Amino acid sequence: MSFIASTEAPTFKLHGASFTGLASPSRGATETAVWIVTLDSGTPATPHQLTREEIFVGLEGHATAKIGDQSFEVTPGSALVVPPHTMFTITNSGATPFKAVAVLPVGGQAVIAGQPAFTPPWAA
Repeated sequence: MSFIASTEAPTFKLHGASFTGLASPSRGATETAVWIVTLDSGTPATPHQLTREEIFVGLEGHATAKIGDQSFEVTPGSALVVPPHTMFTITNSGATPFKAVAVLPVGGQAVIAGQPAFTPPWAA
């Protein structure tokens, strides 16, 4: 069993977003990676796919997610399930930061067009 204090969780920045790594293999998890993602207002979306299902649970603010051809408003308390191998974007659609908990099975990778698949450092 592991405990990750919020004050000890590493924060990573990528494409204008912040990712605070909570549970991951490098922090004691064996099956599931969990982090907090924060998008400031006006953070541009980065189109990408995932090799495994990813789940977001809105905590603060609002974001617009696009999965394939469908759009969704992610708000506090709502959950967004992103299927694997499907183009996906999420954009802060509000005036305040958007914050969510994200969950990805260990081994899941992100794929950005023209780049090899990679394990995000907050999920490693």
